[in-house]
Amino acid sequence: MKVAVVGATGMVGEVMLQVLAERNFPVTELIPVASEKSVGKEIEFKGKTYKVVGLETAVAMKPEIALFSAGGETSLAWAPKFAEAGTTVIDNSSAWRMHTDKKLIVPEINASELTKDDKIIANPNCSTIQMVLALAPLHKKYNIKRIIVSTYQSITGTGVKAVEQLENEYVGAKGEMAYKYQIHRNAIPQCDLFEDNGYTKEEMKLVRETQKILSDKTIAVTATAVRVPIVGGHSEAVNVEFSNDFEVSDIRRILHETPGVVVQDNTDTYTYPMPLFAQGKDDVFVGRIRRDESQPNTLNMWIVADNLRKGAATNTVQIAEYLVANKLV
Repeated sequence: MKVAVVGATGMVGEVMLQVLAERNFPVTELIPVASEKSVGKEIEFKGKTYKVVGLETAVAMKPEIALFSAGGETSLAWAPKFAEAGTTVIDNSSAWRMHTDKKLIVPEINASELTKDDKIIANPNCSTIQMVLALAPLHKKYNIKRIIVSTYQSITGTGVKAVEQLENEYVGAKGEMAYKYQIHRNAIPQCDLFEDNGYTKEEMKLVRETQKILSDKTIAVTATAVRVPIVGGHSEAVNVEFSNDFEVSDIRRILHETPGVVVQDNTDTYTYPMPLFAQGKDDVFVGRIRRDESQPNTLNMWIVADNLRKGAATNTVQIAEYLVANKLV
């Protein structure tokens, strides 16, 4: 099993390598791939050293699986070349997510859609993954009509440059800026670029990807995405209106029984999810589960996950695990 990690020297790429090792994914030969300036660098993986190669070399090596985390432009240009060589690509960028002929996969929800013919598979956006993982079983039972979500997103979603900006601002040092504004002691109500409708790309990903993953275009979604000076993960305040009424105790039970979800919800002991404790973990944490008393059939919840792991690297590796387990590669 030859596995290429495209973008191996980046923030998500490094976590992918970590997750592959932790989960004992059956890698017989690792192919770390990065831009030309990183070619020749050495990477440690499970006690062995591998040299970083360029994209052309990696395609010629014909890996069975290529995990991509190198940005949309690279994915659009190179994923088809890997696919033509027989490699199954699992792509972390937004490049392929909304293509009608490409599957958008959260394994616990819709991995069963995958076939041998799917050579380019899209990994959803980090903020979408954690939300839909908690909402999918509730949609099945109560039918979601509308979602209002406000996100509080970690700077790690922007990358190394943002982490360096925050670290510089902590100590009052000047340096390169990932954002237009200071992030230390601040909240920036902009994640990604603005679209013509006044929403950011990140906000519209939550709208479009949720409908695609849950296979229901009738679900109304509106989002506000905010960047906060946090490292550990993304948090979301989610308000969900259902067609059918519910008991809060049943909501907790359903979530408790959902693979990949951990319920942390006890106000008596001040137990609720926080990015501080989600960091480095693969689960999606749900708490502050309560009825919205302002209108019928509506629920409030707080959802937290490590955006580099379940929001990116872990979900990608889980897709690869499904492909291997079901002999699709």
